[in-house]
Amino acid sequence: MTVAVRRAARKKAPPNPLDLLAWYDRHRRVLPWRAKRGETPDPYRVWLSEIMLQQTTVKTVAPYYARFLQKWPTVQDLAAAPLDDVLRQWAGLGYYARARNLHACAIEVATRHGGVFPPDEAVLRALPGIGSYTAAAIASIAFGGPFVPIDGNVERVVSRLFAIEQPLPAAKPEIRRLTHTIAPQSRFGDFAQALMDLGATICTPKTPACSLCPWTDSCAAFARGDQDTFPRKTPKREGALRRGAAFVAVRGGREVLLRTRPARGLLGGMSEVPGSAWSADFDIATARAFAPPLGAVTWRRLAGQVDHVFTHFPLALTVFAAAVPARARAPADARWVAIENLASEALPNVMRKVIAHALDGRTGKKRRGGRDGGDD
Repeated sequence: MTVAVRRAARKKAPPNPLDLLAWYDRHRRVLPWRAKRGETPDPYRVWLSEIMLQQTTVKTVAPYYARFLQKWPTVQDLAAAPLDDVLRQWAGLGYYARARNLHACAIEVATRHGGVFPPDEAVLRALPGIGSYTAAAIASIAFGGPFVPIDGNVERVVSRLFAIEQPLPAAKPEIRRLTHTIAPQSRFGDFAQALMDLGATICTPKTPACSLCPWTDSCAAFARGDQDTFPRKTPKREGALRRGAAFVAVRGGREVLLRTRPARGLLGGMSEVPGSAWSADFDIATARAFAPPLGAVTWRRLAGQVDHVFTHFPLALTVFAAAVPARARAPADARWVAIENLASEALPNVMRKVIAHALDGRTGKKRRGGRDGGDD
């Protein structure tokens, strides 16, 4: 009898939430935003961390969270900050609509709710940037409400626990229903965080540590021996490659020309070097027509390209560079920024790569085209 058959022959016990909570009490992760034992969770910190953690890893978020909290320790402080400052602090974290919504939400909480996050899940969901998952997370973790936020970790745990054959995203309603059938009658916030911790540390996407799981005897996928294959997923369609041109002008060897993108749309309100629109049918032969008006400037096309991946499409940028006299004026829609001050600009990752590509090009250094998370 094979291992898989022996597993399937066992009588599966129903998942007991108390087993998971007991495991969580022993093995809970220590996270900067998580209240310590006996502490009352701070809704502001819960909200801030949940927004930052959307599509982003704990390791990446931790330093950003610390800087935000140091600069704006309360929601009133964040609401009073200029949006440009918030975008600068967010630069590099990606998915910049989150930063704009974060600021808008802080203003609404400060002005319409007296600086206090509402405990009601429906009211939370009406705030800017707070969807059903984030509302449930705040309501359960910060206020102990009877909600279970379902993120990717929870989807993976539950899909394996019940061996859900329907692929994501179509399986989401069934996963939500089954998750609520295993919720406890109390400690809702701890249960939500326990599910997240289980998915992040034990029930991982690859080679899950099933022998350490408190629900091994209840897991249908483990009984079948094919737990690695869950959750089922519908293959994603990758968007068509878009191309464009970017122009890096360096004035007097010390300053770079930047402009601000429109407030709405992809990378709204962020800083960028001048360039063309990004499209699948971009013709490089017309690229110089998009160069900023700086007079008699010689634009040098740099070798290679800058590659970047957004959520819905990959991007390849051809970079042009030019040395500009120290007294050259910036066009009306642009400004000169000292190279040493670029780190404090609200530059998305794709623009940081473009500028680095150009500045490295001045010294003959070679820079790899990178691929990283989305910035929309």
